[in-house]
Amino acid sequence: MSSTARAPIGIFDSGMGGLTVLAALRDALPGEDFIYLGDTARLPYGTKTPATVQRYALQATAALAARGVKAVVVACNTASGLALDEVAQHHAPLPVYGVVLPGASEAAAVADATGVLVLATESTVKGGAYQRALLAANGRLKIHAHACPLWVTLAETGSQSNALVDTILRHDIPTGHPRTVLLGCTHFPVFRRQLEEIFPATCFVDSASTTASWVAADLAQRRLLNQRDAGQVTFLATDGVERFRRVGGHFLGQEIRAVELVDL
Repeated sequence: MSSTARAPIGIFDSGMGGLTVLAALRDALPGEDFIYLGDTARLPYGTKTPATVQRYALQATAALAARGVKAVVVACNTASGLALDEVAQHHAPLPVYGVVLPGASEAAAVADATGVLVLATESTVKGGAYQRALLAANGRLKIHAHACPLWVTLAETGSQSNALVDTILRHDIPTGHPRTVLLGCTHFPVFRRQLEEIFPATCFVDSASTTASWVAADLAQRRLLNQRDAGQVTFLATDGVERFRRVGGHFLGQEIRAVELVDL
């Protein structure tokens, strides 16, 4: 690990979903170098037990710390909800950021009387991290949560625009849902455009841009910002590097040219 401003920022996700957070971070912090680690060999985390998620998260973040990062962003909602405290304690004083609190704070701020519907993986819904964070922001907020087990698989295979995906999206958002929907998995924003077309009266919130703003503000306070004009990104994956390179571009919004295979 490193406390110098020139060191890279580490980002960890169970797969490619965290690339949506990376895209927002690059917009907010264009001078920073990033190391992105996707634990694609053990995807998805959303069906794993809390103990397993914690173990995987500690292994992944240890690999980033070994590469001298100055901060870690846990861009996996499941890991943020189930393992953030353990990761932060293990790597202290290295700054560690999650995506649950920023996303919940934004959703609570824009929600109306109908409340908030949290769409997430099974583990994230059962763990209740978003529900607790939303209630902490607004104790009278009506909260509904629904697991969408197929969405991660569809996103990771690059299936984002066809009749089957539309059918699944419609099926997984209950009739009469709140007007604010929180996409509680970093894979889910790849479906945002379709969701907004299917449900035009709904406000969809994800944690990517809000997390990027929180990270930028905290690193500035710690005097750890890199003031260069343009930084670089190193991509790491634990399996399927060619598929990561090909499909990951859909999440990141630009071509990924090289991915390094790593073993945790």
